[in-house]
Amino acid sequence: MAKRKHIDSRQFIDEAIANIRDDRAMAASLLVELVKTIKTDETKHQHSGPVAAKYLETLQRSNEQLVKLASLLSKKEGAPTALSSMEKSEIYDLIKDE
Repeated sequence: MAKRKHIDSRQFIDEAIANIRDDRAMAASLLVELVKTIKTDETKHQHSGPVAAKYLETLQRSNEQLVKLASLLSKKEGAPTALSSMEKSEIYDLIKDE
């Protein structure tokens, strides 16, 4: 059996989080620019709508990645995976504010 090399999982986690944040920032920036374009010329909405949907999908996927990563970390640490009602309320408030 081959020896397993020690993997610095913290480095990969930090890199994954940085990538997720970068992707979110880029998608959000592009979405804002697209909305400005649509507001100045509504005839572009027909062609820009599918592009906007792709940007929103990117933001949604990054949210899912963060949730999965948080779930994996909590399982590794042996923390309970269920959210408290306070945590659920805070998440709802964050979503509502965006």
